[in-house]
Amino acid sequence: MSLNTQSLQPIINFIWTVADDILINKFLENQYQDVILPMTVLRRLDLALEPSKEKVQKTFDDFKDKIDNLTGLLTSEQHGTGLAFYNTSKYTMKKLLADPKNIDTNFLDYLNGFSENVQDIITKFKFRNQLETFQSTGITFSLLEKFCSPKVELSPDKISPMAMGYMFEDLIRRFNEKTNAAAGRHFTPREIIELMTHLVYLPVKDKIKQGTYLVYDPCVGSGAMLTQSKLFATNPDGEIKSKATFHLYGQENTGEMYATCKSDMLLKGEDPDKIKFGSTLSEYGMPADLKFNFMLTNPPYGTSWKEDISKLNVGTDKKISIVDKRFNLPIKNFKGELETTCLTSRSNDGQLMFMLHMLSKMKDPEDGGSRIASIHNGSALFTGDAGSGESGIRQYIIENDLLECIIQLPYNIFYNTGIATYVWIITNVKEEKRKGKVQLINASSNDFYQKMRKGLGDKKVELANEHIEKIQQTYFDFAENEYCKIFDNEDFGYYQITVHQPEKDEKGKIILDSKGKPKSDVKKKDAENVPMKYSIKEYFNKEVLPFAPDAWYDKSKMKVGYEIAFNKYFYKYEEVRPLDIISKEILALEAETDGLLKEIVD
Repeated sequence: MSLNTQSLQPIINFIWTVADDILINKFLENQYQDVILPMTVLRRLDLALEPSKEKVQKTFDDFKDKIDNLTGLLTSEQHGTGLAFYNTSKYTMKKLLADPKNIDTNFLDYLNGFSENVQDIITKFKFRNQLETFQSTGITFSLLEKFCSPKVELSPDKISPMAMGYMFEDLIRRFNEKTNAAAGRHFTPREIIELMTHLVYLPVKDKIKQGTYLVYDPCVGSGAMLTQSKLFATNPDGEIKSKATFHLYGQENTGEMYATCKSDMLLKGEDPDKIKFGSTLSEYGMPADLKFNFMLTNPPYGTSWKEDISKLNVGTDKKISIVDKRFNLPIKNFKGELETTCLTSRSNDGQLMFMLHMLSKMKDPEDGGSRIASIHNGSALFTGDAGSGESGIRQYIIENDLLECIIQLPYNIFYNTGIATYVWIITNVKEEKRKGKVQLINASSNDFYQKMRKGLGDKKVELANEHIEKIQQTYFDFAENEYCKIFDNEDFGYYQITVHQPEKDEKGKIILDSKGKPKSDVKKKDAENVPMKYSIKEYFNKEVLPFAPDAWYDKSKMKVGYEIAFNKYFYKYEEVRPLDIISKEILALEAETDGLLKEIVD
C-alpha cells in the first residue's frame, strides 16, 4: 500500500508547467486549477477509453438508430468499454490534434460524447465555463497537446487512485500557495489512511473473510480512504485476504473533489451513484435507514457550518434547536436521569457534527456493529464547558462505551497545518477487555515518525511502515507504557458546581436575602469541576472549605461535563537544574562579557 511519491514528481511538475506556459495572461492565477484539475481527470478517462475506442464507435454507429438506450451495450465487455462509462464521439484527445482549425468545435463534440455519469463530473468541475476563454485566446490546441504528451502518464493502469490523490493534493497545495488562498481542501496523507485502515479492519479481520460490507466516508474528498481501505481488506497478498464484497459510499460538497472522486470510482469499476454531492450535515444524499459496517473520514475542523445550521431550521447560535434525529440524543443529567438533548457544536466548527452523523449510521451490534476511524484536532477533545454541545457529544460517545482509542499523530504531518491531530477509533462492538475502557496512544514523539527529505507545505514528517506497525502493535497490546495509557470511561467525566460565597457589607456582616439566607457575592462566584469518581461532598470539604469556610454550592444547578485532557496524561516533568549550576553559568557569562567589553574599550 505504500506509495513512492518521488516517482510522481516529474508528472506533477510537468502538469504544473502547463499553467505557467499556457494559461498565463489568459486566466487569473486563482482560476488555474479550474482548468488544470478537470483536464487532468479528463485525460485520465480518455486514456482508459482508448483501447476500446473503435469497438465503441462501431457499436454506436450500428445501433444508434435502433435502440434508444445504448448504455448497456456501450459499457459491456463484448460491445463496449467494459467500464461504467463511455464516449460516443469519434474523437480522442490525440485525434483532436489532427484538425487544429476546427479544434474548438471538435473539442465540444468530444465532451458531449461522454456518458451521463461523466457529464456530471464535467458539470461539477464547471469545465464548460472555460471553453469560451479557450477559444477566444486560442489555447485549446496547445492545452490538449500538453496533456497528450508522454510526460503526462495518467493511465489508470499505471497511476492508482492513491497516486492520483497524492498528485491532486500536491497540485492544489501549489495553487493555494501561489495565490495565498486558505488551504482547506487537502487530502489526508497516504500513510495516515493506511494507519486508519489497519485500525479499522485488523481487529475484525477474522470476521470479514466472507459476506458483504458497506464502507462510508461522509467527507469523501478524492475517495482515497474508500478505495485504499477496500484494497487493504481484499488484497490477496495482504494481511486479511478477504473474499467479501465491499460497497463504497461517500458524500462530498466541493464540486472539484466530488468530480475527482466520481471519476476514480468509474475507473475502479465501483458504482459512481454511491458517491453523492452536497453537504452531509444538511443534504444527506443516502437513504435514511442505510447503515454502514466501516466508516473512515477526515472531516473539516475549525470550519463554519452556519450554512448547514440555517438549512436545518434552527434558532440563533446561542440557542440551537435542530429537529433532526441524528443530533437529538439521550444523555444523563447530574441526577443520572436520561434527557433527550439537542447536541450541536458551535457554529464555527462542525467537526463533531460529522461524528454524530456517523454514529447514526452505525449498524446494530446484533447485525455485526460498526467501526469508525475519524481525524480531529484538539478542539474535539476539550473545547466546550460542561453543558455545552461539544461536551455533550463527548458524553454521549463515552457513556455509551463507543470510544475505543485515540491516537495523537506527529505534528507537521498534514500538508496545510502543523497542529496536533488525533485519530478517534469508535465502535459499538468492543472486545471484552476494552469494555468500559478508553486507550490513549501518544504517537507524536520522534519514535513514531521520520523527517521528510523535502517537505510539502506544512508536511515535514511522515510515517514509515515500521512506525505504522509500532502504533498498531501498541494498540493491540492494550498495555500501559510510556506511550499508552488506559482509562475508565468515568475518568473523563466531571460534575461542574458553582461555588458561592456570602456577600458582606462594609462592616464585614453577611448580607441576607429576603428568605434570610446569605446573599451570594457575584464577584466571588466560581466554578469547580469535580471528577466524576469523587464524592462531591468530600471534594468540596477538602478542596474548597479550607480556603473559603463559609462557601456553599447549589445542588440543583450542577452540570455534567466530559473532556479528554490528552496532554495532561502524557505530561513529563522536567527537573529544574540546581541553583549552584545556574549561578556558575551566569558568572561565567558575565566574565566573558567583561572580557569582551574590555577588548572593545581598549
